[in-house]
Amino acid sequence: MNVSVVLFTSDLRLHDHPPLRAALDGSSAVVPLFVRDQAVDAAGFTAPNRLAFLADCLRDLDAGLRERGGHLVFRSGDVVDQVCRVVTEADADDVHMAAGASAYAHRREERLRTALESEGRRLHVHDTVITAVAPGAVTPAASDHFAVFTPYFRHWARQQPRNVLGAPRAVPVQEGIGSEALPRREDLSGLSEGLAAGGETEGRKRLTAWLRGGIGSYEDRHDDLPGDATSRLSPHLHFGTLSPVELVHRARKAGGPGAEAFVRQLAWRDFHHQVLAARPDAATADYRTRRDLWRSETSAAREIDAWKEGRTGYPVVDAAMRQLRYEGWMHNRGRLLTASFLTKTLYVDWRVGARHFLELLVDGDIANNQLNWQWVAGTGTDSRPNRVLNPVLQGKRYDPDGTYVRRWVPELEGLAGAAVHEPWKLKGVERAAYDYPGPIVELADGLARFRHARGRA
Repeated sequence: MNVSVVLFTSDLRLHDHPPLRAALDGSSAVVPLFVRDQAVDAAGFTAPNRLAFLADCLRDLDAGLRERGGHLVFRSGDVVDQVCRVVTEADADDVHMAAGASAYAHRREERLRTALESEGRRLHVHDTVITAVAPGAVTPAASDHFAVFTPYFRHWARQQPRNVLGAPRAVPVQEGIGSEALPRREDLSGLSEGLAAGGETEGRKRLTAWLRGGIGSYEDRHDDLPGDATSRLSPHLHFGTLSPVELVHRARKAGGPGAEAFVRQLAWRDFHHQVLAARPDAATADYRTRRDLWRSETSAAREIDAWKEGRTGYPVVDAAMRQLRYEGWMHNRGRLLTASFLTKTLYVDWRVGARHFLELLVDGDIANNQLNWQWVAGTGTDSRPNRVLNPVLQGKRYDPDGTYVRRWVPELEGLAGAAVHEPWKLKGVERAAYDYPGPIVELADGLARFRHARGRA
């Protein structure tokens, strides 16, 4: 019997899964395997919200496999050691897995390849499983990657995505392979109260609803803070319960300006993956240094804590930070505002903010989180590295009636309309009626400090 192991990583689905399809086409039985990698834990990249979502995903994947005659094998420990043990137990010849973009993913692939080849086994790494276009598939003439999004997108848009693969009808598995019990959300603590459910079944429901009722207005409403008009599919893309290739195909089939704008966001995701694949140190180091002398975490501790707690005195910033804590997710416009406030107005190192986001975000992805933070901080790929977002003006523009602020900052629910964005303008007894802090820094002072630090003043 020819047996193959399918190592699931950030691709926890059955629909449009090239490694699984290749394994089924080339083998009489497979072993679907997920390893809870101790190296990820040791690096500090696990967080309760993501572990809970992961538990949902694994249980849903197992349920989908059981409907097709199979089941998921779950192990924990060193990923190479565990894969090799399963390969030996199953007497498998081949291992199939998705390609990753991070430095760790590349090291994992090389370690696994070396270990398997030493035993006469083969590793097959499949592209366009986690991204729609593989990192390195499109490059400029004089570099190994695109450093600016617009020319990257022009080339990306000309690529023809591979065909979408249907979910297999049957998954014959090699029996007798030991498995640990699957993790459960119920066993975890410290979760965001409003954390969404995970799993491919939930992801496909959300995708269907999005294509029917949200994508058409996406171009006009993607920055609408109170309207919450984004897809909320980012956690499913992060865990791979939805295929980016399928999303591109289905969005283009839907057509229209909203679909085009949504596809552009999928291209942004691929853009960040190709940057990280080419420059893996960008996960922790400035992609383009501005020689910043960031305020230390000690000297800025009071302001950092206020930012994390949603008590900066700038309502739209605080609303977004409270949404993050409650849902483990934040509206994209909120991410831009809060990141700009921390790095440009408070002049705090982007790594401080990126680390806090990774502690809470259910879609906390190294490529997108770190490189988006760098984009806002001006150390990444932004062509205007010194731009500063004014939270008052941004609040009035993207939350003109203050609905988003009042939703997340109930202390201010008595303030009507756009006045909620500037509660410090209230006087005397009227101001005292609101248990809400004053601004922790004047915007003009923060802007002056930033400009001086960047040599702009």
